Amino acid sequence: MAAPASVPDFLALLRQSKLLEEQALEGQLQQLREAGALPQRPDDLAKLWIEQGILTPFQADGLLQGRWRGFFVGPYRVLEQIGAGGMGCVYLCEQESPRRRVAVKVLPLAKALNPAALERFYREAKATGILDHPNLIRANDVGQDREIHWLALEYVDGASLGEIVRRHGPLSLPRAAHYLRQAAAGLQHAFEVGLVHRDIKPSNLMLDRGGTVKLLDLGLARFFDDQNDNLTRKYGEGALGTADYISPEQADDSHTVDIRADIYSLGATGYFLLTGRPPFDEGTLTQKVVWHQIRDPKPIRDTRPDLPAEFVAVVEKMMAKGRADRFQTPAEVVAALAAWTQAPIPPPGDHEMPRLAQLGDAGKPTTSGTCEITPTAAPAGEKAPVVPAPSRSIGTLAVAIGLLLAGLLAVVGWLVLFRSR
Repeated sequence: MAAPASVPDFLALLRQSKLLEEQALEGQLQQLREAGALPQRPDDLAKLWIEQGILTPFQADGLLQGRWRGFFVGPYRVLEQIGAGGMGCVYLCEQESPRRRVAVKVLPLAKALNPAALERFYREAKATGILDHPNLIRANDVGQDREIHWLALEYVDGASLGEIVRRHGPLSLPRAAHYLRQAAAGLQHAFEVGLVHRDIKPSNLMLDRGGTVKLLDLGLARFFDDQNDNLTRKYGEGALGTADYISPEQADDSHTVDIRADIYSLGATGYFLLTGRPPFDEGTLTQKVVWHQIRDPKPIRDTRPDLPAEFVAVVEKMMAKGRADRFQTPAEVVAALAAWTQAPIPPPGDHEMPRLAQLGDAGKPTTSGTCEITPTAAPAGEKAPVVPAPSRSIGTLAVAIGLLLAGLLAVVGWLVLFRSR
C-alpha cells in the first residue's frame, strides 16, 4: 500500500493494523479534536503519538511507509526490532495476557524454505526449552503463523559483551573474571543436559542491568548424546561456528565436537574482553580458522601488562589447541576463576546499557536495519554469522595444503642432495 498522504489515510492504516482498539483510538482522536490539536499531516500525528507513548517509532515508521501488516507475531505485538542475523531477526514484543515483554526470534522467510535452517530453528526451540539456569536464556513459546516461524524467548534488558567492549574498551580483570565465570556456569548446565553450544562469542553473551550474564542463541547447538541429532552431517555442513572464536577441532568436523570446543570459544571470548580484539583480528575467514589450528595469538599481557600471569594462564589454558590440554568441563573453569570472583562487583553503568524506543519512551533511537515479518515479503539485509561450509571442511583443506607443502619440501631436499653428490 502507498504511504499515507493524509491523516485519514494514516488512520485507515492504523485501524487495519489492529495496533489500537477502536474505542481507544476514538478516545485519542476525540481528545485531540476537543483541544483543537489534531495534526493535519500524518508524520506530525505519528510524532505526537510517539511522544505520548501510544505508538513506538517502529510502529509509526511502518504505518508511514504504508504498511499495516507485520506488527504481530502470533499472539505478540511487535514494539521494536532489537537484533538481526543470518538465522533470524529478534523483536521486542508485548504479550497482552499476561502483560509482559518478550524477545521473539523470527526465522527469515527465505530460511523457512531451507530444510536445514528450518530444522535447526526448531532444534534451537527444543534446546532452549529444556534449559533452566540463571545464566541461560529461557524459552517461553514456539509457533507458526502462516509462513512465519517464531520462538518467544526471555527478554534481556541489556547489551552484549561484544557491544560493550567495542563501545567502551576492554574490561577490567574483576569484570572479565565474573562474566566469564557466569558464562561457564551456564555452559556447565547445558553440558549436564547434553548440549554443546558451538557458537560461543561476545555477541552471544548478554549482560543485563543487574550484572547477570545470559548465554543466548542456540541456533547451532547440538545434543551430543542424541544419535539422531545429525543435522550437520545430514546437510553436509562441515564447519559451523564463527571464525573469530571457532575451536581448532570444530573447523574439521562440527558434528563430533564436545563441550571442550565451547571452552575454547569462551577462552577466545575472554581474550576479546581483555584486549578489545579477537585472537586473530586480521585475514580472511579461512585464514582465521586455520590460524586457530596452527598459530598462537599475540600474548594477552603484551596488550594488558596489568593482568597477573596466573589469570592470563587460565584464559590461555581454555584456548589450548589440544582438547586434552584445556579444562575438561565448564565447572573446572568456574573453579579456576574463583580466586578473582570472591568479591562482588557493581552492576554495569547506565551508559553501557541500551536505550531502546518503547511505548512511553519517546525520543530514543531505534535499532538500525529492518527484517520483514509479513508473509508476502522476503527478508532483507541478512548477514550470516557462521563460517560458510564448503564442499570440504576448512580444516581438511588446511591439512591437504600442509601435506602438499611437505611434499614440495621433500622434493627440494632430494634435489639438493642429488646435486651435492
